Amino acid sequence: MHTSKNSVKEVVKSMGLVFGDIGTSPLYTLTALFSFSFLIPTIDNVLGIVSLIIWTLTILVSIKYCWLVMSLSKKAEGGTIVLKEILSPLLKSKKKVFLVTISAFIGISLLIGDGVLTPAVSILSAVEGIKFIPTYEGLTTHSSVVIASIIAIMLFLFQKTGTDKVAITFGPLMLIWFITLSLFGIIYIVQFPAILKALNPYYGIKFLITHKFMGFFMLSSIILCVTGVEALYADMGHLGRKPIIQAWYFVFIALTLNYLGQGVFVLKHPEIKEVLFGMVSNYVSIYIYVPFLVLSILASIIASQAMISGVFSIIYQGITTRIMPIFKVDYTSTRLRSQIYIGVINWFLLLCVLLIIFIFKKSVALTAAYGLAVAGTMTITGILTTCVFFIRKNYIKASIAGTIIFVDIAFLFSTFFKIPHRGYISLVIASFPLILILIYTSGKRKIYKSLSPMSLDIFIDSYEEIYNKVCKIRGTALFFTREIQKVPPYAIKTMLLDNIIYEENILVSITILDIPFGISTNFEDNICSGLKSFKIKAGYMEVLNVEEILKKSGIDEKVIFYGIEDVITKNPIWRIFSFVRKNTSSYVQLYKLPVDKLHGVTTRVEM
Repeated sequence: MHTSKNSVKEVVKSMGLVFGDIGTSPLYTLTALFSFSFLIPTIDNVLGIVSLIIWTLTILVSIKYCWLVMSLSKKAEGGTIVLKEILSPLLKSKKKVFLVTISAFIGISLLIGDGVLTPAVSILSAVEGIKFIPTYEGLTTHSSVVIASIIAIMLFLFQKTGTDKVAITFGPLMLIWFITLSLFGIIYIVQFPAILKALNPYYGIKFLITHKFMGFFMLSSIILCVTGVEALYADMGHLGRKPIIQAWYFVFIALTLNYLGQGVFVLKHPEIKEVLFGMVSNYVSIYIYVPFLVLSILASIIASQAMISGVFSIIYQGITTRIMPIFKVDYTSTRLRSQIYIGVINWFLLLCVLLIIFIFKKSVALTAAYGLAVAGTMTITGILTTCVFFIRKNYIKASIAGTIIFVDIAFLFSTFFKIPHRGYISLVIASFPLILILIYTSGKRKIYKSLSPMSLDIFIDSYEEIYNKVCKIRGTALFFTREIQKVPPYAIKTMLLDNIIYEENILVSITILDIPFGISTNFEDNICSGLKSFKIKAGYMEVLNVEEILKKSGIDEKVIFYGIEDVITKNPIWRIFSFVRKNTSSYVQLYKLPVDKLHGVTTRVEM
């Protein structure tokens, strides 16, 4: 009984943390589709559109993500970086590893681009429901923009305090939301049971064949029904695969019922453009509609919160796997490791969201541009997943995943039509993290080659000679290095050139593993007189408190030396790299090292 209660609790929790985005898509999907003047809401068109939506959810969410993609994990963790880490060791060619790495970088960047559009479209769509309240029928576009902006600002201001305390309400609220969607769907289905024909894929295929080019074009808006699907895989490590899949059964039924009901409403009231709000306000009194409107706004906020937290998580993975600069990370919960706040990213997202709201002003205009980043991310995930199954010789899953890639590509190509309608904006936003990743990783490789670390064997010869001659400082000094067998230039300068030698000198290396969690340490005290090594190995999602780890291993350091590279360059790309390095944190801040013991050693590097 206890296990059953816990499983129900996890299922409800996943509704709030995973299905907020995909769960609020009924706010704008059919509204966007039937906003096109050429799409007349005839019975054939409605059956075709609703059928395409239901089968898109079936193929891309149920089959692709729930069955195929989510079967691939590392210690139950999912996400684009995890998929890259699974695939890379299976490849023998460096070129293939490079292509996979670049694909993962693009996928990560597109997710961030998608993360900006989601709050904007969800909040704007929900706010526009206010005009169905009799007193506020004349709500202007300007008023909608102002209200949506205020909600967005409040949402992002709230991030620093942490969502741990209120996150417990997300699941129950989304459960109420999905039950409400189901009920209104059933109410309208009963009025016109023939809409159930849309469950047959024949009507969707017929629509595409009948409308030819325009049918293909409509796929660019059909994809709106699966926005946020990547959250199923990305959040798998926090909640587990089983609760997410179990929650999806319920969510899928709720969405299907609601889309069928919306289809009936469109047939009966083709003049009302905001479909979901129209079907609710048309059936209930103002006293029930207002609570529904409040619920829809809360659901849109939860959807936005899930995407913001997801972006923070992606950035943190990027920092720990050393593909992104070390932004200042605050840990907003002592209970949950996943609850983090990254100030720079938070304000960047807010600025982008506000710009999107002010540029597009209406949710219909925004949906005309939304979907390109979603389709791109899904396609990359599909290709990487198929490659893993094929190399592992799981040919059944590989063939099914490979077939679904054609569906992904069809959606991706259809969204190219959105580029003239400002669809490029998500790509422009995604280009910022992508360029940052490429410049940062290239710059770090170039610096590492320029610095030419010394082999430990050669270092020991010079070190022993100096250690036996010079007057040693009392206490223990730590020197951070990438790997123990290679001593960095700043440590060479400190000990061999400046003759700053402590009684005990420890080389500390931190290795980030390709698994999400787990910490192991290895202490070697027999390298030579006064020289020891300490290795820390940690999963890429671990929040490391190095000072605490050192104390547990009996290390009580007096001073901590670390390297600072002063980049001198005329190259504009490396100037950007230098600027980023100077204006972001160093690893000593990321790993919570005591400020009063830190001593930075500057090395000038020409690039």
